Amino acid sequence: MQDALRKKYDDLLEILRSYKSVVVAFSSGVDSTLLLYAAKEALGQNMLAVTASTPSIPRRELTEACEYCKRIDVEHVVLELDQLSVPGFKENPSDKCYICKKAIFQSFVDLCREKNFCEVVEGSNLDDQGDYRPGLKAIAELGIKSPLKEAGLSKAEIREISQSLGLPTYNKPSYACLASRFPYGELITKEKLALVDKGEQLLFDMGFKQFRVRIHGDSNYIARIELLPEDFGKILSKDLRDRINSEFKSYGFAYTSLDLKGYRTGSMNETL
Repeated sequence: MQDALRKKYDDLLEILRSYKSVVVAFSSGVDSTLLLYAAKEALGQNMLAVTASTPSIPRRELTEACEYCKRIDVEHVVLELDQLSVPGFKENPSDKCYICKKAIFQSFVDLCREKNFCEVVEGSNLDDQGDYRPGLKAIAELGIKSPLKEAGLSKAEIREISQSLGLPTYNKPSYACLASRFPYGELITKEKLALVDKGEQLLFDMGFKQFRVRIHGDSNYIARIELLPEDFGKILSKDLRDRINSEFKSYGFAYTSLDLKGYRTGSMNETL
């Protein structure tokens, strides 16, 4: 690890030690995996991981979270939360991320108090300050700590440190919850979340690494696939094209399309 990154990682450990004990919001993503690893190094048994199991989280992500906590011997709590029962969420307003984060992290705060831990920590980094992210407001209101951001770590630096530490997520693609696949104002339902999850799992099983399946319409659903431009040739090969179209139709999509602009985070925010 380069000296500058070692200094930032050491700063992260010191920040975590200053909290005395923590509950780590753990999603099994790049950021929260490094945070969890660092919390264990800094605090030993004075920490635990918590993961929210919701309809908008792919099963593979929850499985990875549980398996990783077992692998590094960290106490792990999985909290069941039905986001669709949270007032205002399923109507999919532009601040649904705020509504969702407030409910999820309030449950984390309640767990923290119940277990007599000092702080709840989560994995936002310096790069998360750019896009439209109303969820950060909820985190701030609840007093949740963001040690990676406090240590001045960017996404690229988190990946580099993770690779140096041998963490399995150092090159894991960026991920966002399945509710982010819906245009604002279109109703979020378990049925549509399941469609998106099945579609993205198929692309994952086919070897694609960075993608989104956006869903449009309240009936006759349209799938809009976002891929890295360098993967366009692969997905447009006849065998894959025919298989994806057939599988997506069997899931319940009336039409399947490829977004020629390609994969990008926050594409639903382009209409705001």
